[in-house]
Amino acid sequence: MRVSEHGDDGSSTDPGSRRGFGAALGLTVLNAFLPGTAFLAAGRRVLGGVVLALFLALLGGVAWLASAGQRTAAQIAVDTTSLGWLLGGLVAVALLWVVVVVAGYRALLPRGVPRLRRALGAVVVVALVAGVAVPAVLGVQVALAQRGLIDGLFADRESATVDDEDPDPFGDQERVNVLLLGGDGGEGREGVRTDTVIVASIDTETGDTTLFSLPRNLQDLPFPADSPLAEVYPDGFEGANEADSLLNAVYRTGPAWYPDILGPTDDPGADFLKLGVGEALGLEIDYFVLVNLDGFARMVDALGGITVNVNYYVPINGITGEELPDDYIEPGPAQHMDGWTALQFARGRYGLTDYDRMARQRCAIAAIIDAADPVTLLRRYQQLAATTQDIVSTDIPRAALDDFVDLGFLVKDATVRSVVFDTSLIDPAYPDYDRIRRIVDDALEAPPADDAPAPPPEPTEPTTAAPPSGESPPPAPEDGSAPITEVGDACAYDPAQARAAREAGEPPTR
Repeated sequence: MRVSEHGDDGSSTDPGSRRGFGAALGLTVLNAFLPGTAFLAAGRRVLGGVVLALFLALLGGVAWLASAGQRTAAQIAVDTTSLGWLLGGLVAVALLWVVVVVAGYRALLPRGVPRLRRALGAVVVVALVAGVAVPAVLGVQVALAQRGLIDGLFADRESATVDDEDPDPFGDQERVNVLLLGGDGGEGREGVRTDTVIVASIDTETGDTTLFSLPRNLQDLPFPADSPLAEVYPDGFEGANEADSLLNAVYRTGPAWYPDILGPTDDPGADFLKLGVGEALGLEIDYFVLVNLDGFARMVDALGGITVNVNYYVPINGITGEELPDDYIEPGPAQHMDGWTALQFARGRYGLTDYDRMARQRCAIAAIIDAADPVTLLRRYQQLAATTQDIVSTDIPRAALDDFVDLGFLVKDATVRSVVFDTSLIDPAYPDYDRIRRIVDDALEAPPADDAPAPPPEPTEPTTAAPPSGESPPPAPEDGSAPITEVGDACAYDPAQARAAREAGEPPTR
């Protein structure tokens, strides 16, 4: 028996026959944002319910990854296999979403719609499909950029100081020590000079971090007794002249004289420094990260700039005793700098000391961390990933990335302190390395300061800055320990210092 499409009163039981074209378009748009609703409206409740449930589950998963599941999201981001699955998942979700939009429109479209309206509906559906596809394409591009970054930056490489076969890189270590190097290999410079040498010693349980900064003109860098370097440098590192005997020359000069002394390695200069700096501080350096300042400006520009406080006139170019600076960065709070200006802020030294520059470089690093918020990273990620591969090198193996994810989440909420080995603590020309090691031991054993930082002299926008210049370093404590400074406090704006600098007037330029 043929079933009538009409009820007893002659009304249609087909939902589409009672729905106008405008309502169908409206529900199609809703279906693009809330997949499954079109099928529910068309009377296909099972299909609509399944699609809607899958979408809500997917939405809930994304929300969880963005909040409570951030650690899992970070682990996915550093694993190339997981990124491959993510890429496939993004493509599959995008295709299914497109199918749902198109099929939903066809299920809702009333019979007998004129061609002009059908054409209008097709335009709307194409626009919705494009709207669905664009986020997926962007997601695929970000995932591809991240996979390229992992493959490029953490590629399998030979190192004389890292065991990349170890399945548990951190093991039962109480601390992980990372050597942070700032290399200046710009135009007119031969090789890379590591003018910035900082060791970040990180507590693997709490994330509390102490930064130890060594001056670039440190001499007689020692090496471990069981290292072949100790045989050729029994009295510490020494070059052909004084300039080539300084800490900032070890990276390029050591391997130039003894290229194969440490065996197979892709970065002998970094291994020289890991062994020497580790011996100088009494620490075992696990890994290194080298940032070439020649590309520093590009990284800052990729982030959209950084914001720092400036407490004194910072010179742009110039050579002390020979050539006046071209200009100065004026004192002031919360100064937003592009890449070129930020590079001058980190590099300027005319009329100042190495310690002033070291302090500003630490503040610039802190400002980069502040600028790298999730929204900025997502919006500029492809540019950042490409820039990072060009200017950063490291011997951190892929096997350690998962552990570094855990460590990163600890450090995020932990205390970060700094010890600067300036002239109040050591004589760079005749350093007492036994004393340096005692200072390091004392700093690592000292309890962290209260969580609440000391209030600034005046309320200012919370940003990073450079500490005052022109003052002698504080005297060393009588017990021989080092003053430990909170990094945030060291980078705060000092209105009194800045006002005094402005009242003294801008220094001369050429």
